[in-house]
Amino acid sequence: MPSGLFGIEHSNRSQNDHWGKNCFNSSFPAAMASYMLENNIPAIYISLDILDDKPTVVSKEISIREVFNCGNLHANQLYFAFESVFEPYQKYSFDAIDGIDLVIRDLQGQYLAPLEVKLTVLPDNTTYKKTEENWGSEMVVRSATTSYCALGMYDAVWQEAHKVREIFEEACSSIQSWDNDFEMTHKIPSLCKSIDEFQKSYYTRQKPLLMQTLWKTQGKSPLLADQAFDIVIWSDYAFSRLFIDSSYEVTSTMSRPMRASARLARCLWELSKSGKIRVVDIYRQMAFGNQTDKEFSVPGNRWKTYVTSHRTARPILPKEAVNSIIEDGYIELLSPERRFDQTLYFTVRNHN
Repeated sequence: MPSGLFGIEHSNRSQNDHWGKNCFNSSFPAAMASYMLENNIPAIYISLDILDDKPTVVSKEISIREVFNCGNLHANQLYFAFESVFEPYQKYSFDAIDGIDLVIRDLQGQYLAPLEVKLTVLPDNTTYKKTEENWGSEMVVRSATTSYCALGMYDAVWQEAHKVREIFEEACSSIQSWDNDFEMTHKIPSLCKSIDEFQKSYYTRQKPLLMQTLWKTQGKSPLLADQAFDIVIWSDYAFSRLFIDSSYEVTSTMSRPMRASARLARCLWELSKSGKIRVVDIYRQMAFGNQTDKEFSVPGNRWKTYVTSHRTARPILPKEAVNSIIEDGYIELLSPERRFDQTLYFTVRNHN
C-alpha cells in the first residue's frame, strides 16, 4: 500500500495516518531522510569532540545510512515504526520504557536505530531579524528523548560498567534524596563534572539520537526559501550538552536543564551499579514541580551557537525536492490550517 511519501513502503502507519495531524510531522522527515539516503546526500551532524580537554560541540556531516544504521539496505527495505519502543533498550528497565518517534528496523524485524524526530522552521522568533547566516530554529524536547539519551549512552558502554560507576560514585553516592530541590541544586555542579568526565572517556561511542528536519521560509513569510530543506542530526552526546551546559549557570532552584542533567547522571550511575533501573520512576519522581512531558526548550539564538554549519544559511535541498518526496496527488491530503502544511500546499500548487 503506497504511502505517497518517498521511500516509506513498510510502516506501522496506514496511508491516511501519514497525513494526519500529529503524524505528518514525523512521516515527512522520514521520507525526506529516505530521499537523502537514496541520493547519497549527507545530513549535518552535530557531535561532541574534546578540544583543549573540554567537551565541545562541533558541526560535521553524516550519511543517512549511518543514521539509520542500515548497512547496504535501501529505504524500501526498511520498516519505519513510528512512536514505537526500541526493544533492545527494554532490558535496562524494570518498567516499560516509552516509545520514541521513529524506530528503524529491517524487514526481518532486526532493530537498527531509535530516533527522536523534530520538524522545525528556520528562522524562529528570536532570530528572524538577524542576517540569514545567524538564523536559528527553536527546539522543544520531550522527556522521552532524554531517557533514550541515557539508555543509548549506557548501551554503548555497558561492558565498562565498573569504570562508569567509578566516574559517578563520588558525586552520586552521597545524595540522600534525588527529589529534594535544595539538595539537588547544590549537587548539580559535581554531577555535571561527572558527566563531563564520562563523555571525555567515551565520546568515541556517541551515536545519532535526534533527527531535526529544517524547513526554511523567506523570513517571517509563509513562503519557502529557494533552498528550503535540510536535516540536522544530533548525537546523544551533543544533544545532552543542550542541558548540561545550561546547568552550569547556577540558580537557586532546579531549572529544567538542571533537572535533565541530574536525571542523566542518576540513570548512568544506577545502571552502572545494577544494569537495570526503573527509568519511568526516576523521571516521574524527579519532577521538581515542573510538568513532566516537556523536558526543556532551546530558542533559535541559542540553537545557532551549537549548529554552526554554513548549511543553515543555505539548506542542501531546493524547495522543488518536495515534488520528489511527496508523490503526485497526495498534497491534497494535507490540512492547510497547519503552518507547515500550508507552506507545502501552496508551494507545490504554485509550482505545478
